[in-house]
Amino acid sequence: MKTEQTGTARSVAALNLAVMLFGLAAVIGRFVQAPSVVIAGGRVICSAAVLLALSLLSRTSLRLANKRDLGLAVFAGLVLALHWTTFFQAIQVSSVAMGTITFSAFPLFLTVLEPLVFRERLRLEGVLEAIALLAGVMITLPPDGLGSGAAAGAAWGMLSGLAYAVLSLANRHLSARYPARVVCLYEQGTAAVALLPAVLLWRGEWTMVGLCSIGVLGVVCTALAHSLYVAAQRRVSSQAAGVVSGMETVYGILYALVLLGEAPTGRELAGGTLILGVSFVASLRAGRR
Repeated sequence: MKTEQTGTARSVAALNLAVMLFGLAAVIGRFVQAPSVVIAGGRVICSAAVLLALSLLSRTSLRLANKRDLGLAVFAGLVLALHWTTFFQAIQVSSVAMGTITFSAFPLFLTVLEPLVFRERLRLEGVLEAIALLAGVMITLPPDGLGSGAAAGAAWGMLSGLAYAVLSLANRHLSARYPARVVCLYEQGTAAVALLPAVLLWRGEWTMVGLCSIGVLGVVCTALAHSLYVAAQRRVSSQAAGVVSGMETVYGILYALVLLGEAPTGRELAGGTLILGVSFVASLRAGRR
């Protein structure tokens, strides 16, 4: 029992580290002057190459048990491509705060979808945490949030959140059967193939800053962060992982303040505090489970 609790606590720690790195991606993406689909494609091509190299060097078996798992991994990869493209689109048409805040709505989708997919009982604490997280999102949004590009940013962010919720459900099944590196390689390899045409057809020019940013996105914010996140889901439910991931909003806003000089408003601070509090409580509860 103690060993199991220690393993769960480590999974929660890995989950939180992964979310910190995910939050950095929103800011790093702003340094790349390219369409969102090109940024997402460059990111996933870089990360897939790193994961493939590590798998070959460590002689990791990449064989999946059956065609059903292969189909699920390919499907998850396509969803991953959609998630990252829509996320960067939300950041580009609005702001880091708007994109990360609206993306944080994905635990709401998980609260409904996870019990349906896995035929589990809908937990009251999960519902309450999701409602509290939604309240944090609503507090953070400015009163005139539908003006300018805010409405488009919110729409893209919500779509990104829905895609992430679906991806989390797929990862829960795959991560219980295969090593995290294998799951990530299949998903990111599929996403890389799907987005490769967009990267090749783009007629813009890569700058040194843009190339370095793509490298950081691919290696640190993707290959490393995604592997940690998938591995953590071996012992943490998708609902708990989803609520903890709400901290990505807080990290993204803090990174934007430090690296971009985007100071958060009072409403963003209030909503971010609520989101952080809910995520912290969910981390403690998941660690005791």
